[in-house]
Amino acid sequence: MGIIGFLRNRMGLIIAVVIGISLFAFIAGEVAHYGSSYFHGDNNELGDVAGEKIALDTFNNKVETNTNNFMQQSRQGTLTPQIKNYIQETTWDEAVTEKILSKEMSRLGLVVGDDEIQSLIQGDNPSQQIIQAFGNPQTGQLDRTKLNTFLSNLQTAKADDPIHARWDEFVRQIIDNRRREKYMNLVGNALYVNSLEAKDDYENKNKLVNFKYVELSYSSIPDNKVAVTDEDYQNYYNDHKGEFQNQQETRSLEYVVFNAAPSKDDSAAVKTQMDKVVTDFKASTNDSLFVEVNSETKTPMVYQRKGQLQPKMLDSVMFGASPGFVYGPYFDNGSYKVAKLVDARIGPDSVKARHILIAPNAGLEKALAKADSIKKVIESGKATFADMAKQYSVDGSASKGGELGTFGRGTMVGPFDDAVFNGKKGDIKIVTTQFGVHIIEIEDQKGSSKVVKVAVVDKPITASTSTQSAAYSKAQGFLGKLTKENFDDEAKKAGLKTVVAADITGEASGFMGVEDARDVVRWAYKSDVGDFSDQVFTLGTQYIVARLTEIKPKGILPLESVKTQIKPQVINAVKGKMLSDKLQAAVSGSSNLSQVAQKVGSTVTPLQNLVAANPMIPGGSVEYKVVGTIFASQPGKLSGPVIGQAGVYVFAVDGFVKPAALTNAVREKQQIGQMLLQRSQQQVFDALKDKANVKDYRYKLL
Repeated sequence: MGIIGFLRNRMGLIIAVVIGISLFAFIAGEVAHYGSSYFHGDNNELGDVAGEKIALDTFNNKVETNTNNFMQQSRQGTLTPQIKNYIQETTWDEAVTEKILSKEMSRLGLVVGDDEIQSLIQGDNPSQQIIQAFGNPQTGQLDRTKLNTFLSNLQTAKADDPIHARWDEFVRQIIDNRRREKYMNLVGNALYVNSLEAKDDYENKNKLVNFKYVELSYSSIPDNKVAVTDEDYQNYYNDHKGEFQNQQETRSLEYVVFNAAPSKDDSAAVKTQMDKVVTDFKASTNDSLFVEVNSETKTPMVYQRKGQLQPKMLDSVMFGASPGFVYGPYFDNGSYKVAKLVDARIGPDSVKARHILIAPNAGLEKALAKADSIKKVIESGKATFADMAKQYSVDGSASKGGELGTFGRGTMVGPFDDAVFNGKKGDIKIVTTQFGVHIIEIEDQKGSSKVVKVAVVDKPITASTSTQSAAYSKAQGFLGKLTKENFDDEAKKAGLKTVVAADITGEASGFMGVEDARDVVRWAYKSDVGDFSDQVFTLGTQYIVARLTEIKPKGILPLESVKTQIKPQVINAVKGKMLSDKLQAAVSGSSNLSQVAQKVGSTVTPLQNLVAANPMIPGGSVEYKVVGTIFASQPGKLSGPVIGQAGVYVFAVDGFVKPAALTNAVREKQQIGQMLLQRSQQQVFDALKDKANVKDYRYKLL
């Protein structure tokens, strides 16, 4: 009984303990299963759109795809931080748009069926994406032969061939675009313009007014003569609060720079190294390999005509030298260089050629074998070059039989250029470039002039370890003296200029001319106002120490955040009251504008044929409020003061010139409807985006 009584008296406590242990075990199990994300957030969650996650790995894969596509289209080997940031931002917008519209379209039941997909790919009215990918660039029409050849190759490709995944993604984009098109058609069909709206718009664009006015401009009162109070700021802020909507959180900072640019000693050291290169370059028997091993920039060696070599000094020297001549070291574009004349010959000025481009989708070896087979068929006379180009080439010139026309030296990529300019008329050659495998026929060669092949070894002038260490030590010394209150004072003591970087977004790659400063941005978004950086940031040849000065949250910004920004407008608002009172006193007891002008020391300005749709006061500014008030006034009456953008006005309307009656309301409706449709597409998305409550965590993970 003692044990039973003990349990009865302690049962509540025992149950609580058991439940607590169970909950702890459950949480521990979740942590073990999912990692630290249970307490610290999902490390793979880059964002959230209406409750749907944007996964980091999926996003990064898409960025990589878009980057590769951009590099192929632009033919750039490397990308600047700005371009990288642009691609990342574009990819983010795509991801957000896809989530928002996909959810909305699914809610409405918008789908694209199998028959419709087939029609979008091979039907009479194919998708624009299909036309762009498989179209004839000259006619702008779909090249069905090229499309059918691709689809045939797709069917025979192995299951693990990457071409299947790329095609599936391509088709998915076509389907998504078609669904969006259906959605926007629904939006467009819901827009309606009635006859009254058409009539009002017509009159706004055609009704004219003749009037006279007296203006007192804000510039007539010096800013230092205006006393602005906190109430003035508050009143202006309250009246314009909607203009201070911050679409996303931003942060501002100030920073100082310690420059580690190369010194004179660094430049002299590089010059000494290149002096030694000259001797070895002269003795080299394999110039291509020598450049590959010793040059910082692997510039391909191609034949160039007079005027193409840079700098001009090198061009002059090499065209007067003999093969084997070595020139330098010379300074050019931040580097010391040594150049060697490899060869000089007489060659054609231009070439006419055609080609068949084989894409190495199944591997370079197979592409070369296919090219060799095609070449043999052409040489045997069983098929013409033009027919084989139309059938097998993936280049835009395929529809023209591979014709490239006549082009000069340096127009094509190096290996292609060498093949056509070093061969002879009638040659058929197989050449590999970064675009694939080419079967080239030299149709003709014209002109004759001297060309040279020059090998160049370069070494950029960079800061030495001692130069970098000296700059870094100064930066560390500055950082060691900082407190939250003395950043500006220490900068002045050190003779450093404080630079301000305002309104940095969380995904920014840099700021205020500082490129590739992603580490600084990440730090800023983990810090509080007044914090200074916990490290010296290394950005190229610069060392930076920063301090966070302001955080502007998403939403309506408080008055203190915009006070400096709105100061000129607040001063004008106070001037407006002063000038309005002055003009009101002048209007009282006056019967015409001349009397008002005389009292305030101004003049009367006449204005003819002003239209409401273009409310510009000549010599002044756009004055919506003033012109709107004029069109709502009665002729012959002296107005009261109207506070505008550039000053305060008093006017008198002489009369209105009404347009002819609207005879074609249908056309007017169509024009207004088209403008509404164009605006609605962005407005609809903005509304959906606002409703979706998009959360952006890029600043944490990228």
